[in-house]
Amino acid sequence: MASQEVHVEEVKSKKDLISFIQLPWAIYRGDRYWVPPLIKDQLYKLSPDHPFHSHAEMALFLAYREDKVVGRIAGIIDHHYIEFHQEKVGFFGFFESMEELEIADALFSKVKEWLKGKGMQKALGPMNPSTNDECGLLIEGWQSSPCLMMPYNPPYYCSFIENLGWKKAMDLYAYLVEKSTLVDKRLLRIKELVKKREPDLWIRPIRLNEMEEELKIIKEIYNQAWSRNWGFVPMTEEEIDDLAKILIPLVIPDLVLFVYLKEDPIGFSVALPDYNQVLKHLNGKIGLIGGMKYLYYRRKIKTIRMMLLGIKQGFQKKGAEGLLYAETVKNGLQKGFESAECSWILENNHLMQHGIESLGGRRYKTYRIYESSL
Repeated sequence: MASQEVHVEEVKSKKDLISFIQLPWAIYRGDRYWVPPLIKDQLYKLSPDHPFHSHAEMALFLAYREDKVVGRIAGIIDHHYIEFHQEKVGFFGFFESMEELEIADALFSKVKEWLKGKGMQKALGPMNPSTNDECGLLIEGWQSSPCLMMPYNPPYYCSFIENLGWKKAMDLYAYLVEKSTLVDKRLLRIKELVKKREPDLWIRPIRLNEMEEELKIIKEIYNQAWSRNWGFVPMTEEEIDDLAKILIPLVIPDLVLFVYLKEDPIGFSVALPDYNQVLKHLNGKIGLIGGMKYLYYRRKIKTIRMMLLGIKQGFQKKGAEGLLYAETVKNGLQKGFESAECSWILENNHLMQHGIESLGGRRYKTYRIYESSL
């Protein structure tokens, strides 16, 4: 008997949405490196209440074979991206599929049709839902779990997307700095060189009891520091507030740093414990047992992820970046962490790459953003 054809339907009901969110549990069954996301976080990210949706449109699609869900994808239009880049570019995101090219073909055909119908001329992805969140397809480095807020996928997704005609737009790198290979002398040398060249540069940790003021500084720096980066999308104040609300409970003050030139804040960096090492044990839910597991496993986290580092335009390449890296690594080691992931870093950001490599870091994962004309 011939197998039933794949058909794709837009998510319209709460039941459909739950199916969309739960599909990865079927895709990754038995994969020891996959980290189940918290279901409540996924529901919020896809709901109209999330501040991203105030300037974006999103359509969710499910692929079915008979009555069984076998794949999913989202079509995304971020009007802030279009305004900032002056390009009619849409995105795909949240892609998952069973290992059949026919399923991926049906999903990508549907999302291209939707984006084209909205007037888009080009598509980029995966974005889940933008470069300010999880993005990129893992194309190298499947031998370990992803760090906090980094994506993960099976190797066959790469061949599916490329067989369907999508081309590389940009690669994003993740570096690993391990205590065993860290060049300790280099940490001291970086600080000495920077202090000699720019004696008025200094660093302080975040003040959690003054978060309103701290967020004002972050908002002032963020959109200016990253504005020339490939794929940049400005964040609204509401999005920064929302992200802060999620991340602040995870913060260790000595790992979130501000750099000043005399009295002026010119940059900041954010490193967080890799709470994915906790999420692996929760299976998407925090109830009573999940809460107990959370308290137990968070004490066992040995890795941090350096997820943000930005310096205002006009103050870049003066050594502040190296100072933030050196101070974060030093503080992390003093707190008992044994490794740090620095991610993600654009493939054309050679200055940042060389700085991390000089500390003993090695590139160990690569993520790819794909593009296709419509």
